[in-house]
Amino acid sequence: MTHVAVIDIGKTNAKLALVHLETLKELAVLTRPNRVLPGPPWPHFDVEGIWDFLLGAMARFQKSHGIDAISVTTHGACAALIGHDGDLAAPILDYEHDGPAETAAAYDALRPPFAETGAARLPKGLNLGAQLHWQFAEDPGLRDRTMAVVTYPQYWGYRLTGAFACDVSSLGCHTDLWSPGSGTFSTLVESLGIADLIGAPRKGSDILGQLRPAIVDQTGLSPATPVYCGVHDSNASLLPHILRQTAPFSVVSTGTWVIAMSVGGAQKLLDPARDTLINVNALGNPVPSARFMGGREYDTILKGDAADYTQDNILAVAQEGPMLMPAIIPECGPFQNRRARWIGSEPAHGSIERTVATGFYLALMAAECLTLIGHKGTVIIEGPFAWNASFCAMLAAASGSMVEASGGTTGTSEGAALLALPAGSQPPAAERRRTYHPGSDALLRYAASWRSKVSADGTGGGSG
Repeated sequence: MTHVAVIDIGKTNAKLALVHLETLKELAVLTRPNRVLPGPPWPHFDVEGIWDFLLGAMARFQKSHGIDAISVTTHGACAALIGHDGDLAAPILDYEHDGPAETAAAYDALRPPFAETGAARLPKGLNLGAQLHWQFAEDPGLRDRTMAVVTYPQYWGYRLTGAFACDVSSLGCHTDLWSPGSGTFSTLVESLGIADLIGAPRKGSDILGQLRPAIVDQTGLSPATPVYCGVHDSNASLLPHILRQTAPFSVVSTGTWVIAMSVGGAQKLLDPARDTLINVNALGNPVPSARFMGGREYDTILKGDAADYTQDNILAVAQEGPMLMPAIIPECGPFQNRRARWIGSEPAHGSIERTVATGFYLALMAAECLTLIGHKGTVIIEGPFAWNASFCAMLAAASGSMVEASGGTTGTSEGAALLALPAGSQPPAAERRRTYHPGSDALLRYAASWRSKVSADGTGGGSG
């Protein structure tokens, strides 16, 4: 098996990547925006648009390279309700819709405690259980129309194979539906009345099945092409490191969300009010995690006007530059319900100062997340922020750790492709990474000053 087609559905973009399993290189990539349609009945993902894109991309890759297997990775907080006719019983809800807030009080009376699920109570539809509860209340006939509930990676697996399943990493992504300690469904599954509907939990490396005949006809793939169960995207980024790296270490997965995950770190009492949680990795094991919407914050601050800068610029901003206080997106992250503000004059859009200070801000937020989850050892950055030198340099200083920036464009495709690795096989060695050390006095002083000001503003501000 050589070429793995990875369906990678992020919150912002959908893509198909063809990964060479022996080298984990992306041989070809096609992308499209992940559009949200306004409804009715609620804002929902344009799954038919994505599906048409995926079929066309698979046909193209099959013709140019050949596809030997298919794997799937998607964002979390998402499920599909499959009807008795095999189609969706209702459109797939966008977790950023605020509809679930309408039934929040009733849902809060049902949801299990943090000690059972490792999931904090999150706004909007970020708890998948809250989505389902609201959807059933909003559409009273929906439960009866539903034949199966599957998590989002397995929706695409179902479209390909007809098999129903959930994967443990998606169930473990603040759904309220999973108990990481016991490795079983939580009591909420019974409370919501979906125990007989929800797909069986499986590991990401399980084979769901082979392709439906219609898919074979449309793409030219072999009918024997295996389709792997799939994995939540942040845990796809984590998987290569679990297979290669000796604990303790942490991975900071960056994209729309920045998610810090600690492997083998110090035992910490997690605080759900600061957006900490227990994730479940692709092998089914609990992973202390913390997160904030870093990619969305980056876009909000810079509005597409990032400037090029040098190492000298990084040091100049650390010595003299402005400082951004949390939080740009106050509904989530370690500093919720805070209003962002600049210390010093707010730098102009498109300026070097604003670009570098934004990298510093995001790194300091990520360092706070690492502190909250008991990080020890090296920090590995995955995703687009691995190419952000101001982010990487400040994260090394603020965490007091060596930081390794992964060389690939994304870790999600690599990790999802590794689900197809034969049992007992070793993954190929990682690409050489750019390394950052916590040695700059100017960066250390900037980090200490930021933390002092954060502490003065209110609760929070760890020591790193």
